Amino acid sequence: MQASHPQTIGLAELYSSVRGYTEELCKPLEIEDYIPQPVVDVSPPKWNIAHTTWFFEEMILKNFVPGYEVFDEQFGFLFNSYYNSIGERTSRDHRGDLSRPTVKRVFEYRNHVDNAMVELLRGNSVNPQSAIRNPQLEDLVILGLNHEQQHQELFLTDLKFTFSLNPLFPVYHESFSLVEKPCTGTGEFIKVDAGNHEIGFSGEGFHFDNELSRHRVFLDEYEIRNSLVTNREFVEFIEDGGYRDPLLWHSEGWDWVNQNRVGSPLYWHERDGEWFNYTLAGLKNMALDSPVCHVAYYEASAFAEWKGMRLPTEFEWEAANDKFDWGLRWEWTNSAYLPYPGFKKPDGAVGEYNGKFMINQMVLRGASVVTPPGHSRATYRNFFHPHLRRHHRRRSADLRLHRRPERVRGMKMRILMIAA
Repeated sequence: MQASHPQTIGLAELYSSVRGYTEELCKPLEIEDYIPQPVVDVSPPKWNIAHTTWFFEEMILKNFVPGYEVFDEQFGFLFNSYYNSIGERTSRDHRGDLSRPTVKRVFEYRNHVDNAMVELLRGNSVNPQSAIRNPQLEDLVILGLNHEQQHQELFLTDLKFTFSLNPLFPVYHESFSLVEKPCTGTGEFIKVDAGNHEIGFSGEGFHFDNELSRHRVFLDEYEIRNSLVTNREFVEFIEDGGYRDPLLWHSEGWDWVNQNRVGSPLYWHERDGEWFNYTLAGLKNMALDSPVCHVAYYEASAFAEWKGMRLPTEFEWEAANDKFDWGLRWEWTNSAYLPYPGFKKPDGAVGEYNGKFMINQMVLRGASVVTPPGHSRATYRNFFHPHLRRHHRRRSADLRLHRRPERVRGMKMRILMIAA
């Protein structure tokens, strides 16, 4: 990770703004909403807001404020996520078992850490000369804030999954009926000429280490559709027996469909021949002209096969991103999550942030309607296991078609995701 070095006072204000938005997301919750964890991939709201606080205490305050007083020595174990180099941690599938510490105690923890961080960033720490204008400190703070913004998106993603299991279809907030937005674009195919293309981040501003280093790839000519696949199109796939045809699926995907009895995208419900969609604003009639959401890579690939298409690679997606609108969904690509040539993990615990996950996962590109500002970069590489589909950020999906010249310009598609 690299970052520009803003003025310290500006960084303090940015810190307070980002941290404050997380607490805004908590306002619609009842106390009972903070704890449930229905599956291993979903973290409870209480854990999410505590873990992001842990990052600033563990990575920054302990290292940059001499004599810093840790809020609670046990919290390092409870709220570490996957940083093995730092120490032992709560098992991922037991985060929802923690009725204690209480929600009140967790917010006291956030307040303690926030006060110390603002003092540090404004130069009021015990030894301010060790912190002010320190590029290493500022880079870590910027990384921590981007990490918190990722968890803001995960907060909504995880909450939606948990709420969806409630037969009452609870409403988080009426403003989050985000999947109702119709697709943009005309459905036309955009040609991208064969040639070399520069891939990866360059220039100024924040970026994650997995976006480095910029390199050149050669791509054959291809065409990509300027609009996304709609719910209406996916209903056609269902009605044509798409979930019952083994010839459309990867072997692992077909096993996944049958073992889990999958017959539609996540959060879809059919009642008396009519489709409904669960959103954070409650159960809604299906908006048939909106992008399809919450499909796994397996489903996206099977749909593409049904259309006589395939998913684009992440390189094809990035090379064409300026030719169509994006940012409504995270999109599955046909690329495994691997390091770019020349990639090097940072030293220390920060090196565990991205690099160690570069196996057995697929890359997603784009952004969702709840992606925080600054995270909608054309070079941003999201990644998830191919069976996951609950995400916005790493979990819901949509499709965009792309044509190959070798199959009568046979089509290829984009797959996206959302958290609404």
